[in-house]
Amino acid sequence: MPGAAALLMGGLVACSGAAGDSAKVNERTGASDSASAAVGSRGTVLFVGTSLTAGLGLEPEQAYPSLVEAKIDSAGLPYTVTNAGISGETSSALLRRLDWLLEGKFDVIVIETGANDGLRGIPVATARRNIDSILTRVRTARPDARVMLVQMEAPPNLGAAYTTAFRDMYGELAARHGVELMPFLLEGVAGDPRLNQPDGIHPNVAGAKRVAETVWKSLRPVLAPAG
Repeated sequence: MPGAAALLMGGLVACSGAAGDSAKVNERTGASDSASAAVGSRGTVLFVGTSLTAGLGLEPEQAYPSLVEAKIDSAGLPYTVTNAGISGETSSALLRRLDWLLEGKFDVIVIETGANDGLRGIPVATARRNIDSILTRVRTARPDARVMLVQMEAPPNLGAAYTTAFRDMYGELAARHGVELMPFLLEGVAGDPRLNQPDGIHPNVAGAKRVAETVWKSLRPVLAPAG
């Protein structure tokens, strides 16, 4: 997964100022205005993340959370999706807005964070502490919610020791908090020019569809458990 996969992580912050290009967000929660409330008795899946989740460079309906929602609808599952992705966000920034997110309704939360920490070379210990605090607060505030942590990668230019420690912290934190570790978000997409926008960083329409497939494989069993 590192190598070409990690190379794609190298410019996530470069386009951080263009978050508004992909979706209108609530200034306090970051949630998409068009998907901020559950419908009737449907449950809510909350996606929290960076520009990769916000869908930078794509129309809102092309971002992977919207594509996952289409899969939920096709499967006849009683859930709606809220996209709370914000471009350029670090784990520290997510921690600062977490209280607002916890005020909203959700039954499942998918947390994609840390990509910009890796880009900026933020110490792994700092990112680990932030994500540990995020998971602790979510689990404490919403003990009945299902929590899913997305595996992310750091760019290789920071050295093998950093990238290995960065990669390993996700599995360690997921195990510590009893949450599900999802696969690397850009599995099969990173480094493939056919699946990325001209910046070589963010998935294009085809790439977002591949990301949605990756996420759906982990999410569907949570939404429709066997038996």
